[in-house]
Amino acid sequence: MITTRKGFLKTAMASAIALGLSATASLAQEVTLTLEHFLPAQANVPVQVLDVWADKVEADSNGRIKVERYAAMSLGGTPPELIDHVQDGIVDIGWTVVGYTPGRFPSTEVFELPFMVSDARAASSAFYQMFEEHMKDTEFADLHILGTWVHGPGMFHTNKPVTVPADLQGMKIRGGSRLVNQLLELVGATPVGMPVPAVSEALSKGVIDGTTIPWEVTSSLKVPELVHNHTEFEGPALYNLTFVLAMNKDKYEGLPEDLRAVIDQNSGLEFSIFAGGTQSDADGPARQIAVDLGNNIITVPEADTGPWRDLVAPIYDSWVADMQSKGIDGQALIDQARALMDAYQG
Repeated sequence: MITTRKGFLKTAMASAIALGLSATASLAQEVTLTLEHFLPAQANVPVQVLDVWADKVEADSNGRIKVERYAAMSLGGTPPELIDHVQDGIVDIGWTVVGYTPGRFPSTEVFELPFMVSDARAASSAFYQMFEEHMKDTEFADLHILGTWVHGPGMFHTNKPVTVPADLQGMKIRGGSRLVNQLLELVGATPVGMPVPAVSEALSKGVIDGTTIPWEVTSSLKVPELVHNHTEFEGPALYNLTFVLAMNKDKYEGLPEDLRAVIDQNSGLEFSIFAGGTQSDADGPARQIAVDLGNNIITVPEADTGPWRDLVAPIYDSWVADMQSKGIDGQALIDQARALMDAYQG
């Protein structure tokens, strides 16, 4: 076949144009990410954390990333299934309570031990650092984790006053994780495990006598209207729950490099501290709702937490033993978590 110079130039030019168009299309590639969670869209975490994150990602990508948000498990399924939805690619990103899948991510429970956490920002910082060191390539190897954090102090919201452990005898109290249910049993309550979206109906129907949740989520669940007694603890929190914002690993790795960079710069340690701190800061306004309603708020001084601490202390030994059975040094995790939290708080 004879190719003329003119024909060659035309072919070369067409190829160059095609390559240029292909490169432009690649550079301008637009991606839609689905983000699902279990709370109502107007709740504090969706509004103050997840929407803030998603809006920032959209802005930093110059609109090339669009984040579609789906509240209250509106794509189907239950909160405990959410982490599988992410891993299996049903959704691209999910925010969930780690304890909704007990035993699956055991190292995270170090931050759920009773009277362990005094500051949500410090704990969220420690959690992310320990995630990178111990959990990223082990327990969370099948996911791409964008952030790890804890909420503010966990406490009781009940249909009768709770001042001392004996007051919980015979009461059915909702717990949000394996360790919280152990705590409830040790202080004399009957633990009832359920995801937080089920709390309102369970309280209104008398299925439970109370619940353990932090202040911040009580407003979206209308808890101060359903029960009128609230027991909070000074000093280290009675308990905390852990959260992750997780992304499907294949979806993340399939993004163009520059869009992965946008995700990266909005994820990690600083985002985790922001998320935990923001969630904790929302406790105050939510607490004020109960104050304005004239509810009975019982505050247990730190000096009076001894009986509570004594009752739940066995959780530490049983947890360390449980971790050892899984090949994990639980005591080392406790020591490291405490050291990192102390270092954060100065």
